[in-house]
Amino acid sequence: MWGRIEGLRVIELGTPGEMRRQLTDLTLAGVKTATAGLLALDYHAEGEPLEHVGERLALVADSGAKVAELEVVDVQLVPFAEVTWDFAQAEGEGFRSIDHWRDAHRCYWTAEGHPVDDSSTVVCLRYRLVSE
Repeated sequence: MWGRIEGLRVIELGTPGEMRRQLTDLTLAGVKTATAGLLALDYHAEGEPLEHVGERLALVADSGAKVAELEVVDVQLVPFAEVTWDFAQAEGEGFRSIDHWRDAHRCYWTAEGHPVDDSSTVVCLRYRLVSE
């Protein structure tokens, strides 16, 4: 189950450490406006429902402290092979192509112990920064 802060579900970007600091900074700068999760790993295994449009989330820093509030503006379930270039660009992480996005995410999820294939369901979440 995900943590809660001030009644809001917590969103933690990436893994603790440098990755989380970088992704949080990109979000606070307005560069990162989307994130991808695996339905089986991030939702089913955690016993969490999908976010819904209009839901507010507490973005936390590497320390676990709330640094901002985000509002969900779109949620789509997409097979891994069908994630769009538009979405990959919205993640704001400097991907050079959709193939680069797929390679990076495949490596990340595999390293986390959850290999993906073209049919794996990805939760494509778009958000906007509401407050810091």
